[in-house]
Parts: sequence; C-alpha cells; structure tokens
Amino acid sequence: MNFLAHIYLSFDNDHLAIGNFIADSVRGKAYKTYPDDIRKGILLHRQIDTFTDSHPIPRISSKRLHSNYGHYSRVIIDIYYDHFLARNWSDYSAEPLEAFTEKFYALLEDHFELLPGRVQGMLPYMVSDNWLLNYSRMEGIEKVLQGMNRRTRNRSRMDRAIRELEMHYPEFEAEFRLFFEELIIFSRQKIHTL
Repeated sequence: MNFLAHIYLSFDNDHLAIGNFIADSVRGKAYKTYPDDIRKGILLHRQIDTFTDSHPIPRISSKRLHSNYGHYSRVIIDIYYDHFLARNWSDYSAEPLEAFTEKFYALLEDHFELLPGRVQGMLPYMVSDNWLLNYSRMEGIEKVLQGMNRRTRNRSRMDRAIRELEMHYPEFEAEFRLFFEELIIFSRQKIHTL
C-alpha cells in the first residue's frame, strides 16, 4: 500500500496517521524514539506491509506486471491500489477526499519537527502537487510512476506502467476491492494489539 492507504488505515487517529505515513523513513528500532501513538503508527505500517506482501490477491496483481518490471511490480501495485482507493473514496469515507487530504497536510505541517529529514524535504512537493488528491486521476498516477522511475535512475521503467493499468483496469480494480476489505479488517484488529 502507498501513502493514501496507510493514512486511511489509521482511522482518523492523527498521531497514528503520522507514524503510518513516516514509517518507511524510520529504520530499525528508531521507532522507539517517537511518542506512543506515532510509534504504534510505524508498527502498524510495517504490519500492513507484511500482510500485503504475503496476501495472494496483491500477488495476483503483481504477477501481471512481473515480466516487465520484476521486483518493482509490487511497488507499482501499491501505487495502483492507492489510485483505486482515491478513485472510489466515497465508498470508504463520508469525508470528501479533498477535505481529507487538506486536513492531513495541515497535520504534517503542525508536526513538522517530528518528521524525519527525508519526509521534511518531500513535504513541500507533496503539498504543492497535491499527491494524495491526484492519485484519483490517471495523470496523477502517471506522474508518480515517472517520479519513481527517476528515483531508480530509469532502471525500473515504472514510467511505462500506466499502460498496464489502462489495459487491465477492471481486473486491478476488482482485486483492489477484494483485498482492501480484508486489509481494513486486519488493520482495525492490529491497532488493538500494538
């Protein structure tokens, strides 16, 4: 899962959402230096990633991409799945996506000092380009994939993955919907055990 799903799966707990969002920038046991709910958010993020990586439905999705993208296919699926969450947002939340994203950006800015340096550097671009809202648009996903390709020094060829999304859109969307229902249940239960 990518940024939007991790934030959503914090279920309106601000500090949990911050931790869930920054987790990829917090290595090893460094999570222990954070306040309790942020620490729980980091651990929740790791549990979500483990659940996703071992689940058969995202594996089916990534297998469709594997011949062209190798191990990057799982990263691409995370981005696709955020697109489907954003695109179908009203099925999962009564709060409009635009309001949700604006509230989250404000939360990050209010807690800027808690963010790892890498996240602090990324935040202005994320806000100005409104990444979370733009996940709902094909152009937004294409831009994310292009950016990810640049980060891999063009080795991943992820910039081309918009084609597979267009070609297999109904299949990827159906897989997302099935998987996300299970992931919501898993995440709600996991929060209580952290």
